[in-house]
Amino acid sequence: MPTIPIRPYVAQARRTGPEMPQAEARKGRGTGWAIEHRYARQTSEQEDDGWGTLEQLASEEQIAPQTQIIEERVKSILSRNDSPDISFDRSVNPYRGCEHGCIYCFARPTHSYLNMSPGLDFETRIIAKVNAADRLRETFAARGYRPGHLNIGAATDAYQPVERKLRITRALIEVLSACEHPFSLVTKSSGIERDLDLVAPMAERRLAAIYVSITSLDPELARILEPRAAAPHRRLQTIATLAKAGVPVGVSVSPVIPFINEPELERILEAAAAAGATAAFSIVLRLPWEVNPLFQQWLDQHYPDRAARVMARVREMRGGKDYDATFGRRMRGEGVWAQLLSQRFSKAIARLGLNRERIELDLTRFKRPLLQPTREIDDRQADLFG
Repeated sequence: MPTIPIRPYVAQARRTGPEMPQAEARKGRGTGWAIEHRYARQTSEQEDDGWGTLEQLASEEQIAPQTQIIEERVKSILSRNDSPDISFDRSVNPYRGCEHGCIYCFARPTHSYLNMSPGLDFETRIIAKVNAADRLRETFAARGYRPGHLNIGAATDAYQPVERKLRITRALIEVLSACEHPFSLVTKSSGIERDLDLVAPMAERRLAAIYVSITSLDPELARILEPRAAAPHRRLQTIATLAKAGVPVGVSVSPVIPFINEPELERILEAAAAAGATAAFSIVLRLPWEVNPLFQQWLDQHYPDRAARVMARVREMRGGKDYDATFGRRMRGEGVWAQLLSQRFSKAIARLGLNRERIELDLTRFKRPLLQPTREIDDRQADLFG
């Protein structure tokens, strides 16, 4: 595993003093670090020129960076999954990057493939797959396609704030509805309520199952852990709204972070069950690649009194390492503490009636769409016979 250079959004500088500058917390952002990704070939440092330039830059950078939407027209939209510890075998991600800014997000390192920072870029430079619905329709129309367990937004939240305007996720669900293709979706946004006119009728036909992610009931913790996601009480309202509309809804208590949100595990499950959830799952904290230094910097910034204790427990669950990507262990961890967490979760969901089997969606209703000729094809045919 390569060494990952950690640099704050205000570039590190060599100073005469003993302390290196730290990335300040940004209002509405999970991190202020534009950490260099693991494929970066060059690194840079800024030096003080004697005119106070570094201090001026640090002051200017405190202005909250705006979200930049980058439109992308993709060639394909369906990703296949053969991981044995994931319940779906295909997924659709309408966006790359996520404005929610969750500091722990396991998908942050994917921005490295775009030559962007898994830190601040991941939550401020959002790639929108504007032709996603067209590509999904084409995929379904292919002769060899067979329906399977499909998840929307497996990497980044399909209902992050930009969806309010772009409506890419809604367009995807319109295709799924027309083709009667089942899907599941995990979100920490109340935005899904907008699309109940599509989701509820599909749920009635066993074509939709929704999970709402609730990491904490503490609004102060949620604000710094997931700065642009819906507030905890709002997510509970979303569970209640979905349940009232007849949509099978579960709760995801993920990730479980020792000594941060871990003490709330049972309370979160109780609140979700009271709101109408009928199923639950939970995953322990994962720190792949650049997520590891980003999360540890967040810990030092917000919980300096318990940072060492948290990481010691994480390593205990990861065989002495910060992260273990082995199938079967990456989601649950290992060791005594991981077993205790698993027992606490199992007992709680049994007591609350959240231990029902995963909702089986109906794969038999699928209708292959008929593609209409595009204007481009019509024009070419007109040229041939004109």
